[in-house]
Amino acid sequence: MKPAFAPRRLLPSAALLACLAAATPAAFGQAFDVVRNFGAAPGEDGRWVGIAFVAGRAYQGSEEARNLLLPQLEYQWANGWFAGTSNGIGYNFSKDQAIDYGLRATLDFGRSESRSPALAGMGDVNLRGELGAFFNYSFSRELVATSSLRYGAGNSSNGALLNLGATYSTAVAPNWRMGAGVSGTWANQAYMESYFGVTEAQSTTSGYAPYTPSAGLRDLRASLSATYLMSPRMVITAAVSYDMLQGSAKDSPLSLQPNVFSGVVALTYGF
Repeated sequence: MKPAFAPRRLLPSAALLACLAAATPAAFGQAFDVVRNFGAAPGEDGRWVGIAFVAGRAYQGSEEARNLLLPQLEYQWANGWFAGTSNGIGYNFSKDQAIDYGLRATLDFGRSESRSPALAGMGDVNLRGELGAFFNYSFSRELVATSSLRYGAGNSSNGALLNLGATYSTAVAPNWRMGAGVSGTWANQAYMESYFGVTEAQSTTSGYAPYTPSAGLRDLRASLSATYLMSPRMVITAAVSYDMLQGSAKDSPLSLQPNVFSGVVALTYGF
């Protein structure tokens, strides 16, 4: 029987949870930062299901812990289409195993005022659809550069995010891989105002001083992961991520804890 995780695709699956560690409730919109097509090489179907326990924060910049148990479902069609909880819905134009590039639709999950007492009077940031593009390049079996652009977030629906990163993964034993990742995310002013700004009206109801953030680097992240191949189809991964807010995001009155650790433990099954 052919393994569900082909050799080249085991690398992104190991890197997946290193990235997923950053996609905790502390910054739920980060769930779509990177497109991770794995489980099959280009030109082949691939699908997997799983469940992940994530330990994060109530919102990006929060000092309050928030833990969730989340389902994972991904499908990759041989013709290039894909859909899932981590990748969104999109199309990968590449037929080269070293390159992924294409277009996709994702969601910005917004932020509820009720999520934290620190958000009282700030109102909700509404759920929005996003359109975007992605490009990943594998320098080797171990090293992958990733990038993605998303547009449509925030209450104005014109917030934009550009994420650039790299992941490294290597086998340390027959069934074990260790991974590491770094990334940075740039945000335009519309996004920063929705998530880190305080308008005059919000200042009146929340008690925060008015604050208008500018476009710039939102955060830097570093992560480590360990993946165990329980069988040719089942993988368990644990990962930890360190998220550091930057610039206007760090200076926001809402950023009570700008540097935080988050973690995830996930079990996935390919079929």
